[in-house]
Amino acid sequence: MQQVIVIGGGLGGLSAAHTAMEQGCKVVVIDKNAFFGGNSTKATSGINGALTKSQRALKIDDSPEIFAEDTMRGGASRPDLVRVLCGESAPAVDWIVDKFGIDLSLVSRLGGHSMPRTHRGKERFPGMTITYGLMEKLEEIAESSDRARILLKTKATKLLTDREGNVCGCECVSSDGKVFQEHGPVVIATGGFGADFGADSLLAKHRPDLAHLPTTNGDHCTGDGLKMTMAVGGDMVDLEWVQVHPTGLIHPDEPDAKVKFLAAEALRGVGGLLIDIEGNRFCNELGRRDYVTGMMWKNKGIVLGNTAGFFLCLNSLASKEIAWHCKHYKGRGIMKSFDNMAAFAKHYNVPLANIDKTFKEYNEIAEKQKKDPDNGPYEAYGGGKSYDVWGKKFFTNGPMDVNDAFHVAIVTPVIHYCMGGMRINDDAESLRANGEVVKGLYSAGEAAGGIHGSNRLGGNSLLDCVVFGRVSGRSAARYLTEANIKYIEAAKSGTAAAAKL
Repeated sequence: MQQVIVIGGGLGGLSAAHTAMEQGCKVVVIDKNAFFGGNSTKATSGINGALTKSQRALKIDDSPEIFAEDTMRGGASRPDLVRVLCGESAPAVDWIVDKFGIDLSLVSRLGGHSMPRTHRGKERFPGMTITYGLMEKLEEIAESSDRARILLKTKATKLLTDREGNVCGCECVSSDGKVFQEHGPVVIATGGFGADFGADSLLAKHRPDLAHLPTTNGDHCTGDGLKMTMAVGGDMVDLEWVQVHPTGLIHPDEPDAKVKFLAAEALRGVGGLLIDIEGNRFCNELGRRDYVTGMMWKNKGIVLGNTAGFFLCLNSLASKEIAWHCKHYKGRGIMKSFDNMAAFAKHYNVPLANIDKTFKEYNEIAEKQKKDPDNGPYEAYGGGKSYDVWGKKFFTNGPMDVNDAFHVAIVTPVIHYCMGGMRINDDAESLRANGEVVKGLYSAGEAAGGIHGSNRLGGNSLLDCVVFGRVSGRSAARYLTEANIKYIEAAKSGTAAAAKL
């Protein structure tokens, strides 16, 4: 074998490819789309990291242990995988900054996190910035050397195995219908199945109750890698855990569109408030995604077409902190700006008096929390006490004033992320149902299951891609090197003719 095969050109696959090359191996990256990026380029909030250079520069007192506690509290159930995710988070973020020159100097706090640890740059969506950085570097390498090959518009259709059941390559179909094979250990980085609405749909099989919801996933997210893995005996885990994100953006001209853009969780992280059609808050905006979604389903929103939505409101300070996002959303027609909340209230027929009351109460709560953070009457999410009936304890970019300028979007729950996927160990190796390793097969990104448990915290998806992309790249490179050493030794002893590779 002469190469590591990576199926999927999102951030997980690109991280695996670069890492395998760092280990001295050649790589081929296969993607069925006409371009790399996958869902990774859509990630809008940032990438988490504990003890990063950016955090230290901002004097944020975080640690991998605190991060791991938050992740476990957020829904994860595999301490071994969480240790890798959180323990390797700072090296992963710093690798992106140092090796690819990506700006990740801004750090914010998302829902479920007890510390600000979600990194992004000053412009563009962080998923786009990070993924493009790795993509452009891979393209440079492929154009100038034989260390990397890129196969676009090429669909991997099945995995190849040797006589002992080890994965040794894949079969592919090119855009012109040509069937061919690539040989080497394989990293599956094909994403989830959040747009798998076909005849053999994993979504319909494991979560038929969600099939009616819109999705943020591109039409390439059909579980291809998972289905190929199952065909060679690889086990799956947590396929029933599909994350519904509370803030898919409703376009007023196409409210019932099946595919929706995501409103970055960072919009709430910088101080955005959620209000219903009556002008009232109804949840802790920084709670877990499944919690916020559940609270939306219990409350009354504005109905556009057949879709109910809620108002996500950012005052001038919050809007300024996340200005690029607001400009982008406005350009797409999925966010509006208002000179004041009176104009907003008139436009949507929401009682201004209720909004004013909501804002004043919110400001009072924030002030009490600032003066006496430990003695509020309510339990706070993540521990401690709060003066907010919904348990919010972090308040940013206040005060809220109806006379201030606002950016407002209408948001609704959407299928967003599949926590389930390939069962792996902490070396990103594929596992069978009995716990045995499927040798030569690895996973990274959303295709890997068990990392996030029943609910994923915001900012952990890009991190998962980079951390387990790097882990799978190292593991695949190690396996390839060991296999080649064995082949050379066998050749020296005269038994190479019988070698299975």
